[in-house]
Amino acid sequence: MLAKIHKRLEHLSRVAVWVGGATLMAAAMMVAVDVMFRKFLGMTMSGSDEYTGYVFSATTTWAYSYCLLHRSNVRIDALYSRFPKQLTAVLDVVGCILFLYYMSYMTYYAGLAFVDSYQNNSVSITTLGTPQWIPQLFWFAGLAMFFLTLIFMTFYATISLLQGNWALVARLVGVPSIAEVMQEETHGQDVVLATGDGAEGTK
Repeated sequence: MLAKIHKRLEHLSRVAVWVGGATLMAAAMMVAVDVMFRKFLGMTMSGSDEYTGYVFSATTTWAYSYCLLHRSNVRIDALYSRFPKQLTAVLDVVGCILFLYYMSYMTYYAGLAFVDSYQNNSVSITTLGTPQWIPQLFWFAGLAMFFLTLIFMTFYATISLLQGNWALVARLVGVPSIAEVMQEETHGQDVVLATGDGAEGTK
């Protein structure tokens, strides 16, 4: 059951990443058009920079869940890789719990900011006067999705730890090994790396 939920979350996070990426591309095109208009027509699309900022902040949070599920978050593993699997599994779960504690505060106050902007009808201090609750809604939605995903991953990893399934804990929340990173980046192809006068290629 937990594996099925994990798979569903992976699918949902992938959709969120694609939607966020498409939105970022649209924002980039809007800025490009604005620059061209100013260069050749002496006109400007007022607010393109403001909307791009909103899009960037919102779509960034939409990618958090994908990064968590694919273990793409940056971690310092200078000593981690030297520890036994049992200890690294414990450290991984403890890290998730601490991360969950931090995100509970961040998500809570992000929700308060959204509610406050909505109730007070706060607007941006620009010529557009954009209601702040609109971009904050998408920003908060990304954080909320990430928080729920983190709750599940912490629970799943904790259950696996209590069952003594160190390998599963590593696959869920552990630091990816070099071999795993190579496997993902090359999509399963065999890669030959060489230095000096040796050959280098992919087969």
